[in-house]
Amino acid sequence: MAWFLLFLAGLFEIGWAIGLKYTDGFTRPLPTALTAASMVVSVILLGLAVKSLPIGTAYAVWTGIGTVGTAILAMWLLGDPVTVLRIFFIGLIVAGIAGLKLVA
Repeated sequence: MAWFLLFLAGLFEIGWAIGLKYTDGFTRPLPTALTAASMVVSVILLGLAVKSLPIGTAYAVWTGIGTVGTAILAMWLLGDPVTVLRIFFIGLIVAGIAGLKLVA
C-alpha cells in the first residue's frame, strides 16, 4: 500500500509542477488553487508512504516520478524540446526509480 501511496504522491507532484505553468505567476485563481491543492495532497501522500518506507528511497522515487512525468508532459503539452538525449536521460531516471524499488 505504501508504494501505491507513493506513486499517487508522484502523480500529484506532476500535477502541481505542470500546474505552476498555468498559474501565470499565481495570478490566475483556479489554476493556482488546483496547483496548491496538488502540492498539499502530494506531500500528505508522501508523508503517509514514509511511515513504512525508508525516507531516502521514498523521497528519491517521489521526485523521480515527478521529474519524469513533468518532463514528458512538458514536452507533450508545453512544447519543451524532444531530443534523443533528453529521452535517454529520462530513461536513466526511470531506471534509477526501478532500481530503488527493487532494493527497498
